[in-house]
Amino acid sequence: MKISSKGRYALRMMIDIAEHSNEAWVAIKDISKRQEISTKYLEQIVTHLTRSKLLKSGRGPQGGYMLTRAPEQYTAGEILRAIEGDLAPVACLVDEVNQCERAKICKTIGFWTGLYKAVDNYIDSVTLKDLVNQGRVGG
Repeated sequence: MKISSKGRYALRMMIDIAEHSNEAWVAIKDISKRQEISTKYLEQIVTHLTRSKLLKSGRGPQGGYMLTRAPEQYTAGEILRAIEGDLAPVACLVDEVNQCERAKICKTIGFWTGLYKAVDNYIDSVTLKDLVNQGRVGG
């Protein structure tokens, strides 16, 4: 599993909005400057985040983006999944019921399932607030 630049930038964008919103809209051009990410690229990312109801948008000159809930109510996992989709390490684990014809005899399925659970457990244990406070995240 490899997280794309969109996934990495989505986390940075969400952290930036959490740090700078103070009940006000955060303009994408300001995020772009602070994070040194192009506005066009952030616009692609923000579309997924608003569709997933992780952000709300406001139009007009005073508009921008705002979190839909408190930072401690978001997990890194839900933010990454909004951008990356399922984070399964192998394709056969993406569906709820394993569709692989070798699933019943596969000697590696337990390994892949364990890896998948470990990754999910970790990314779902880290909140946006933890990322804002970055000193609390780590092994």
